[in-house]
Amino acid sequence: MQRAYPKTKIGISIVIPLYNEEENVELLYGSLKEVVKTLDRKTEIIFIDDGSTDQTFQVLSNLKKSDGNIKLIRFTKNFGQTAAMSAGFYYAGGEIIITMDGDLQNDPKDIPLLLDKVEEGYDIVSGWRVNRQDKLISKKIPSKMANWIIGLITGVKLHDSGCSLKAYRSEVVKNLRLYGEMHRFIPALASSTGAKIAEVEVNHHSRRRGNSKYGISRTIRVILDLITIKFLLSFLTRPLQIFGLWGLMFSGIGFLVCLYLSIAKLFFGQGLADRPLLLLGLLLLVLGVQFIGFGLIAEMQTRTYYELQNKPIYVIKDLIE
Repeated sequence: MQRAYPKTKIGISIVIPLYNEEENVELLYGSLKEVVKTLDRKTEIIFIDDGSTDQTFQVLSNLKKSDGNIKLIRFTKNFGQTAAMSAGFYYAGGEIIITMDGDLQNDPKDIPLLLDKVEEGYDIVSGWRVNRQDKLISKKIPSKMANWIIGLITGVKLHDSGCSLKAYRSEVVKNLRLYGEMHRFIPALASSTGAKIAEVEVNHHSRRRGNSKYGISRTIRVILDLITIKFLLSFLTRPLQIFGLWGLMFSGIGFLVCLYLSIAKLFFGQGLADRPLLLLGLLLLVLGVQFIGFGLIAEMQTRTYYELQNKPIYVIKDLIE
């Protein structure tokens, strides 16, 4: 039995980035409409055409003509999934935002499961593809490694952080600034503000049409972005504490080395001209000063980030509401 949700102006926004998915769009829309009919909330579907070079936007435009609940966003070029989701979040009017892929691998029938979990009081509900229908070497193994590393570094342990099928309360994601491949780190970013996160098992289907846009190279980029995420979570508002700590450590060791050599020279008459240890001590002193300087610069940049940043990471060609 479907749970009845209170009616609002727009209760749910379904955000779907698309890149060269002309073969899947109509089938995806048909599946979504069947699910939307079962939801007792006004629902909008936001398609983001991420610079497709095929007929994806033309197909979307035809669907828009017959359904006023569709909103289309078209990028000038391919900016990537993170930028597409960021645009979808910005233009979404729903209290709850659902994200999913447009390749028919996510199942729209799982949307009510996510909504039910949100109604239990969670801010983010992430899908977990228990029986993932992907290749072992190129998809499953790199994904498991990435999930383990992400959980270890961020402290947010999800079985499947890469699953695009997620539900968010709008206030959680509206103010996020996303770059690189950071859309998969939204739970980690949100957890720093106290968001409650849950995970539910969802279906997963193998890709039958079109070409995959994922691979091992993307996993490498995710790991690189993870370094940024760790910094954002731990030191964004206090960068001097990480750079300053290393600076003080290097300076302290360099000072002790130079002090030792000075005592050896003054009291024991040992020469310094051929002592590599002297170069090491001076190098550590210089590195220490540089690290502290980096920390001060980062502190100033942090102030700028919080006070002045208001620039999106995408350029929109068309917005059809």
